[in-house]
Amino acid sequence: MSPAGRRPGKPETRDAILEAARQSFSESGYDGTTIRAIGAAAGVDPALVHHFFGTKSALFAAAVDFPISPRAVLPGILATDIEHADIEHAGEQIVRFFLSLWEDPTSRRRLLAIVKSAVRYDAAAAMLREFLRREVVGTFVDALNTPDADLRATLVGSQLIGLAMVRYIVKVPPLATASTEVIVAAYAPTIQRYVNGRVDSIEPVAR
Repeated sequence: MSPAGRRPGKPETRDAILEAARQSFSESGYDGTTIRAIGAAAGVDPALVHHFFGTKSALFAAAVDFPISPRAVLPGILATDIEHADIEHAGEQIVRFFLSLWEDPTSRRRLLAIVKSAVRYDAAAAMLREFLRREVVGTFVDALNTPDADLRATLVGSQLIGLAMVRYIVKVPPLATASTEVIVAAYAPTIQRYVNGRVDSIEPVAR
C-alpha cells in the first residue's frame, strides 16, 4: 500500500516528476537541485525518481527533452586513444551527427520546440543554458582534457547553433537547401580546427 499523499509509479507520476524537475533546474540550476527536493515537489518518494530516470543527469536531459544525451556520444567522437575514435576526423563526425539530429523529423520537432521555448520563456532559456553548459560543453571539456577545452567547446557550439538557425529555423537559401555533403565539406574543417587546431590567433589569409 502506498504511503498517504504519495503518487504511485504511473505515467502521471513521471509527468509530475518532470514538471518538478524543470522548475527546480530552472530556478536552482543543476548543482542546486537534488533528487530529494524533486521528489518532495512531485509528491513522491525519491526512490521513484530514480526508478523512472536513474540518475540526476539522465533526469536533467529528460527535463530538457533533448533528443539524445551528449554524454553518450561526444566522448567517443573526441577520443584520443588508438582503440577509439580518431580525433583527426572529429570535425566531420560532429557535423554529421548534428545534421542527423536535425534531419530526423522526430528529433527536429523536439529541437525546434526547445529553441522556441527558450526564446519565449526565461525558465526554458535557463534550462537550455544549463543543459548546454553541463551536458555539451562539460562533456566536451571532460573528453578533450586540454586547458582551453571550454573555449574550444563554445566555439564549436557557436558554429553549430548558427548553422541550425540559418538552415532549419530561418531557412535561408542556399544553405537551407544544400546537401548534407556540401554542409559537411564547408563546416567540418572549421569544427576540426576548433577541436584540435590553433584557436589562440587568426592566421592571415594568403593573397
